[in-house]
Amino acid sequence: MIENPDKLYIGGQWIDPSTPSVFEVVTPSTEEVFVRVAEALEPDIERAVSAARTAFDTSPWPALAPSERAGFVKAIGDILMSRAPAIAHDWSSEMGIVLPAANGVSAWAASVYHFYASLADSFEFEKVMPLQSGNFGLLVREPVGVVAAIIPWNAPPLLIAYKVAPALLAGCTVILKASPEAPSAAYAVAAAAHEAGLPAGVLNVVTADRPASEALVRNPAVDKVTFTGSSAAGKRIASICGERIARCTLELGGKSAAVVLDDADLDLVADAMAGNATLMTGQVCAALTRVVVTRNRQGALVDAIAARLREVNVGDPLMQGTQMGPLAMRRQRDRVENYIASGKSEGARLVSGGGRPAHLDRGFYVEPTLFADVSNRMTIAREEIFGPVLSVIPAEDEEDMVAIANDSDFGLSGGVFTPDADRAYRFARRMRTGTIGQNGEALDFFNIAFGGFKQSGIGREGGVEGLMPFLETKSVVLASAPAHLA
Repeated sequence: MIENPDKLYIGGQWIDPSTPSVFEVVTPSTEEVFVRVAEALEPDIERAVSAARTAFDTSPWPALAPSERAGFVKAIGDILMSRAPAIAHDWSSEMGIVLPAANGVSAWAASVYHFYASLADSFEFEKVMPLQSGNFGLLVREPVGVVAAIIPWNAPPLLIAYKVAPALLAGCTVILKASPEAPSAAYAVAAAAHEAGLPAGVLNVVTADRPASEALVRNPAVDKVTFTGSSAAGKRIASICGERIARCTLELGGKSAAVVLDDADLDLVADAMAGNATLMTGQVCAALTRVVVTRNRQGALVDAIAARLREVNVGDPLMQGTQMGPLAMRRQRDRVENYIASGKSEGARLVSGGGRPAHLDRGFYVEPTLFADVSNRMTIAREEIFGPVLSVIPAEDEEDMVAIANDSDFGLSGGVFTPDADRAYRFARRMRTGTIGQNGEALDFFNIAFGGFKQSGIGREGGVEGLMPFLETKSVVLASAPAHLA
């Protein structure tokens, strides 16, 4: 259970908010209140920004050696790893992810802090650059400054890690803004940072709704905004940052395509697609939700996927054996049901699912749903549903597959199903998307770089590339080498 839910973590202390206002976090499987947490309003945001600004401008933190900062980052990861089961339980209770998945991702999130701590020894924060003039040149990477990290409700342990860990290693100070629907992971990170002895003001944690969040983005003392969430919110943040040339990284929505080539194993495809539909109840930005297959193979693939979806055990995410839990909140279920209605009204063929599970009389549940004979012009093929809904789109040939896959406002993820790595590579290079995997492989994206083309965002997270957005590049020209490099 969340520690200090009635407090905000600002300036290295758990403090009272400016008002008694709270958010009620509802367990989506029971529709009962899980916890009440303090709501940060604009005065609280201002206080958090001030603490982060002071820590960046006047404390030793930005000037510490990377290895010293890495010690704190690793310690946070150690603490989070030891508490991963509790973090997973809270996450499952507030968002509905099944507990085994929550356990795995919570441990993964803790390991992210270890990865970024390890970069202190290998990343070149200073690099000697040869100069024809005979002077001594340096390329220096310095912290971007005060960072506002804005987290969505669907996967907070992991998304926090991929923002906070590299920002701290870079030497930034951070205001972590949690979602009102899923704040528990942010509280856990605040508690871990406090226990690790992170200097006051380096990490500040608040939970806020849109008006206060916009005040955070607008605050001139914030140098950079890193945001994960909807494309609509990302556009708003980008426009505000553009007004004052603040740096921003945006990881936004997706409508990713799985292209099924003529040599693909349809059983393998069906397994992968059923997994994509049901992981976190489909509330995954990188989920493969458009399945593009040649018309002559559509029937066999649809039958295979439908058979698997009908076998999914939908129920209490905390119960052993549950394979898919509820949607995170009532409004999300309403949204998904509206899209299902749209698919039917626009002429797509509903193959399986489409309703609420008959055996569950409470909770924000919806059945895993499969549509076939979908046109890429239909709403369910154009817009991000963020629920357990798959659309199978028939194509005439391989050229048509590429055209359909690329005909989207989004470009976050993708898959090419074929046993032939050379064919997969050729298709991968033709698809306009930031990440793509052969036969549904996706977890390694974060070890390289994760992010999208087009309206799926700006910038990358994960790997060494995920450190770069928290650094500014400075060129230094000297008459001779400084003492520490002589």
